[in-house]
Amino acid sequence: MQDFHVSATGHSLNYLPEYVAVWQGFFEEEGLNVTASVPSPWDLVLSDIGSGKAQAALGGIWVPSMFHGRGKRYVPFAQVAARAPLAIVGREKPGDFDWPAMPGKVISMKGSNGASVGLFVKLLLRENGVNPRDVRFVQDLDGKMLSDLFVGGMGDYLVIDYPSAVTLEAGGGGHVVQELSITGGNVPWSVYYTDGQSDDAGLDTNTRFARALGRGMDWIMANDAEGYRDFLARTFPKFNPDFLARLANIYRAKGMWTTPRIDPDAYARWQTGIHDGHLTTTPIAYDALIDARPTAAFAAR
Repeated sequence: MQDFHVSATGHSLNYLPEYVAVWQGFFEEEGLNVTASVPSPWDLVLSDIGSGKAQAALGGIWVPSMFHGRGKRYVPFAQVAARAPLAIVGREKPGDFDWPAMPGKVISMKGSNGASVGLFVKLLLRENGVNPRDVRFVQDLDGKMLSDLFVGGMGDYLVIDYPSAVTLEAGGGGHVVQELSITGGNVPWSVYYTDGQSDDAGLDTNTRFARALGRGMDWIMANDAEGYRDFLARTFPKFNPDFLARLANIYRAKGMWTTPRIDPDAYARWQTGIHDGHLTTTPIAYDALIDARPTAAFAAR
């Protein structure tokens, strides 16, 4: 059995296919003993893959994009989440939310765990005809503090993870006015990447990993989440199992989990957002960044 450790930037419901593939023995059937950890601060994932402590990092594709051509070569080879697991909480009712009305508003969103949230919200603003420069942002605080401040009256909107947004709404802290995992469209939100291009042995390992991950996705798509509430409760003890099952079924229905292959069109869209966020000098061509070999079998699906 070959050890395969994932150093992840979080422990999230949108990573569910990995957890299911461990639980159901799909990785084991590929000869892999997959384990995971979440270092703090999150950017230690880069040290973990650089030192060999981990075989892959799990997080945003903006990191490999940002380092491309700048002394480091981080290579994404598989995707676990194809949508942003975020929501916008506002003070109005959902039916009253209007993107063109965003200029002059204050949007709070955490910036302490990477750039993805801000990049994605600003991409959506541009796609809806709003210049992000006309919107005010609070991005220098952590999520819990921002949530408390929003409930206390600061700002017009709060962007947080979808489970926390629904929990906040249930407690009377605001209204979920945009479920971005439903309305936000496809982007390669969470990907696995290595430090450098894989050699033949690494390619074989990553291919087996991607194949088992794909089986985890297929299993989720074939099974209503109500049937494995106990597993969800064990995996995410912070949240109510009924709530987790409902959210997992929403993710199933709305395309969070497709295949481990990074979709070229979704990738190109996200590259526009990453470039517009000034992390790259130009959008990076798919083949220049992605190692598509481990997921080649999924290309025809």
